[in-house]
Order: sequence, then C-alpha cells, then structure tokens
Amino acid sequence: MARQILHHRFLQTFLHRRPISTTAAAAGNPLQNSTTTIPPSPHTPNPTTRTPLAKQFETCLQNLKPGFTQYDVVEALRSQPDPDLAFDIFRWTGQQRNYKHSSTTYLTILQITINNKRYQHSETLIEEILAGACTGTVPLYNSVIKFCCGRKVLFNRAFDVYKTMLNSEDAKPDLETYKLLLDSLLRRFNNVNVCFVYLRGVKSMWKQMKAAGVVPDTFVMNMVMKAHAKCGEVDQAVRVFNEMGLYRNEANLYSYCYLIHGLCEKGRVDEGLGFYKEMRGKELVPKGSSFMILICSLAMEGRFDEAIKVVYDMLGESMSPDLLTYKTVVEGLCREGKVDEAFDVVEEFRKKDSFMNEKTYKVLLNGLRYVN
Repeated sequence: MARQILHHRFLQTFLHRRPISTTAAAAGNPLQNSTTTIPPSPHTPNPTTRTPLAKQFETCLQNLKPGFTQYDVVEALRSQPDPDLAFDIFRWTGQQRNYKHSSTTYLTILQITINNKRYQHSETLIEEILAGACTGTVPLYNSVIKFCCGRKVLFNRAFDVYKTMLNSEDAKPDLETYKLLLDSLLRRFNNVNVCFVYLRGVKSMWKQMKAAGVVPDTFVMNMVMKAHAKCGEVDQAVRVFNEMGLYRNEANLYSYCYLIHGLCEKGRVDEGLGFYKEMRGKELVPKGSSFMILICSLAMEGRFDEAIKVVYDMLGESMSPDLLTYKTVVEGLCREGKVDEAFDVVEEFRKKDSFMNEKTYKVLLNGLRYVN
C-alpha cells in the first residue's frame, strides 16, 4: 500500500531546523481518510532511513485520533520527553482544520519550553499569547510574568502582562501576580541610588492591590515593609506592620527584622529596641544582621549595658557577632573611660563565644591597648 504523507506545507516550515522534519514528511497523516492514497513523492526518503526522532513524531501523531481535542494535545505534549519534538507537535496541531489551541495547551507547552531551557521558543510563545492567540487566564499570565521576571531583558514585559490583566474581564491579577512583581522589584533595591525609583512602583502596586480587593498575606506585606525601610520611610513601614491585624496576618521574624534595620538606620534606636523585645517575647529569633545592627546602634548611643545584654542574647542563640560589632562595644567602653570594664567584657565574650578565634581575641586586646 502506498504510504500517506503529512501536511507538506507545515513540515516545510521547520524542514531546515530539525532532522525529524525531513523524515516526518514521509509519515502517515492520521487525520486523512484511510481509503484515500497518495502516490509517494519522488523526494520521499527510504523508510529504512527514518531516525528515531522521526519515528517518535510519527507515533505521536498516530495517537492523535481524527477530531482530537485540546485535552488530547495536552496529553500528547506531556507524554513527549523531547521538548523540541513537543514544540513541533504543538505547531503541527495548531495548523489543523477545526482545531485551535487554548490557554491550557499554551500553558503546557510554555512550561515545557521553560523547564527545558528552550527560552527562544518561550519568548515566541509569550508574544503569541499577548497578541491574542488564545484566551488569557490567570495561571497562564502568571506563568508568563514569572518567566519574564526571571530574565532581566524581559523585566518590562512582565509589567506589560500585568497591564493586560488589569484590562481583562476574566483574568484580573491575583495574590500570586502581586507576589511575583513585588519580588522582582525588591531584587532591584540593592542599589541605594535607584531604590527610590522602584519604590514608586511598590507603592502603586500596593494601592492597586488593596483597591482590587486582593487580600495580602504576610509575605507580601513584608516585601512592602522592606521596600519602605530600605528607602528610609520607616513610618510607612510601621504603618504597614500595624495593618497586619486587619488582614489577619501574623508578623514573623522578617517583619520585625525589616523594622529593626530601618529604625536603627534612622537613629530611632528606642523604637527598634522595642520591636526587638516584642519579637523576643514571641520567641522569635532575629537574624544575625539584626542582632548586630541593634548592638552597634545601642553602643554608639552609649547604652552599653543594653548592648552587652543583646550580645549575650545573640550568643545564647548560637550566633556570633562579627569583629566590627565587638569593637564597637569594647572600644566604646574605652572612650567612656571604662577600660577595666572593657577588658572584663572581652574576657567574658571569649568565654561565652565558642566561635571566637584567637585572631579576633588578639585584635580586640590590641585595640583596647591602643585606645587606652
């Protein structure tokens, strides 16, 4: 029996790209009437020369019965271990009559290309989605935003998708959307000179989120607090902290650490110490950096008893201050004329700090002699 052939026009579009496309042209078209035969093309390769990929492609198409649905295509894509072959199947099915890809099939192939690092295919699919190739849904748009946020060159594209969602009737941004975008903005707060620019975006999204009735969780509120604290707007950070109860969210150690950092950097040490005591009352353990900024801030204000108490608290949690923190406390005592007390404190630190090495101990002693 003469072999039936696939849709030649489609196969020619990726003939130059993959070896399978040359051999797939010789495969049978499962959607064609089985009683109709077509004479073999003079350019059709010998069946014995088909590659394993061509056989996989042919087998997958044979499993797609005439009148296949989006569900059948999704199953075919997920069962295909070769991402390039899955992409070819996606393209081939999309060109068949009486069939159109849905948001589910686009989401499936997008996840396949991203997970297998076929980023060029991913970007092409994203442009098609935004152009209206399928009806957009929240899971699909969120997957697009997540991919764009992970690539610097597509950072602005993520916010284009967000605007599309805002203008949509059935795919409005949800909590996951705001988490992805806020996290992407916060990653750019490392540079102090530009953090104020991105803070505007955080404020705008925070307002839009509340106006849309999306209930924030602790993670989102922590990111908003962190953005304000990083830019020195600690009053706004405290205001967000106080709103946690309205949304039935419980502050965690990150909530307190962001406030302690922001308040201490602004010189509002009393308030920072107050939040520190509050979190310790809840049996929350601050991060090491929060311990140290509070210790240094107290020592620089001459409140050595409180600073030393926080040092002991830190050591009790099996964390060790760095050399700069130790020097801030010890040399501060010396400048206040409390040299003997400073020597005693160094010895006490050495006994309680199992992580203090001999080099750190000698540096502290030499510093004391120099200051004295």
